[in-house]
Amino acid sequence: MGRCLVAIALVFAGLLGAVPQAPGWYDETHVAIAKAAGVPKWFNAAAADIAGGKIGRMEKYNHFVNNPRGTVVTPAMVLAQAERYDTYHPAGHLYGAIVTTVRQVKAARAAGRYAGIPLAYLMHYVGDLSMPLHNTVYNAFNREHHAAMDGIVNDEVLDQVDAIQIHPIAIASEQDLAREVARIANISLRLGYLLEDESRLPTRRETYQQLSHSASLLKAIWRYILTATAPDDHGG
Repeated sequence: MGRCLVAIALVFAGLLGAVPQAPGWYDETHVAIAKAAGVPKWFNAAAADIAGGKIGRMEKYNHFVNNPRGTVVTPAMVLAQAERYDTYHPAGHLYGAIVTTVRQVKAARAAGRYAGIPLAYLMHYVGDLSMPLHNTVYNAFNREHHAAMDGIVNDEVLDQVDAIQIHPIAIASEQDLAREVARIANISLRLGYLLEDESRLPTRRETYQQLSHSASLLKAIWRYILTATAPDDHGG
């Protein structure tokens, strides 16, 4: 019995340790991504972390995925995570959170309701997608470097929004969305493990490349939402 209790305690401790203790990118960086994407109410892009600070750990699971080395994220994996939104799952479900909030924004706009709240969460989750350490296992390297990586360009980024480039992405369906989320997730997790292997933070150039992936996807998602729904009176 004693050994069993110890084993359970170790498993529980491991699950707790899998939850990041810092947000993905700091506020100004999230805001700059949304501003570069040209999405309405871009200034709300930090709202998910603000809400998470009040409501506790549940929201954190929407911000990361603990992908072990060698993982290849697929569109099927992205879509499967959508059912976990706002639930406790030790591996995290950032990719599904993006899909779910796209659905929420579309549904609100189609019904003529205010879509600004789910849009704020959507903007934030798409920003988290490009943060390398939100796509890798929350191990010793991740814990040690997470806060520094979150803030690596935060002090300058709102003055350097033009450095966040927009690349063409076409989204015409939820399957397209899942494919693009998977593509950027794989880029981010590969960079995350490269940084771990080289025991370093990303360069400024690497960081802006990552922010550009998020901004490009967010811009494409917003176009997709506008195409799929009638405009409302609230600008999103």
